[in-house]
Amino acid sequence: MNKKVVFQDLGLRDYKETWDYQELLFKEIVDAKIKNRREATQLETANHFLFVEHPHVYTLGKSGDIKNLLVDQAQLAAKGATFYKINRGGDITYHGPGQVVGYPILDLDNFFTDIHKYLRFLEEMVILTLAEYGLKAMRSTGETGVWLDVGTPFARKICAMGVRASRWVTMHGFALNVNADLGYFDMMIPCGIKDKAVTSLNAELGLAQIDMDEVKQKLLRHFEILFEAEMVKEKI
Repeated sequence: MNKKVVFQDLGLRDYKETWDYQELLFKEIVDAKIKNRREATQLETANHFLFVEHPHVYTLGKSGDIKNLLVDQAQLAAKGATFYKINRGGDITYHGPGQVVGYPILDLDNFFTDIHKYLRFLEEMVILTLAEYGLKAMRSTGETGVWLDVGTPFARKICAMGVRASRWVTMHGFALNVNADLGYFDMMIPCGIKDKAVTSLNAELGLAQIDMDEVKQKLLRHFEILFEAEMVKEKI
């Protein structure tokens, strides 16, 4: 099993461009697995972890309802935002500057073949990272992602998640609000959940800005421990 995970920080990158790149990496892994099965070869399958920030964009998962986007194309354009219907699970979500977006593209045969466990590990990675900032984050039953004050009238989501998996290969991932402009969440019903708010790390800490690179390093460290992975940085 190949436990090496090549990670790249793509910086600020267009959503569609990054989605296409994910699809390319995803296909390379799947094709290697298909060849191994058909030809009895033993090609090593790769694992990747991408960090990225996107310009303002709304994405709708396969099971999502377009009614959860509360604005039309003209209003999106006026706010400098784009929209895509994509092939992950989940409903609608927002990506934008000030948000740490992570896309693990893993062959889970290298780790464990359990999608439920995979999602819980991604949540745990975020929960442990937020704990380093003094926040007690948690899960909300039946609602994938990471939350604060679950079970109270003040429950709010700080990290959204939505993944795709085929042949135990994953793509898409998580979006952690660090310095995000929360006003953009008013243009949708986040994840189709009407009665809960959205927050960000800087808002919770009462700070203008949080060091994004510091957050990424904490996330990577917890990912490496949870997945028993070896992180290898690749230059862009």
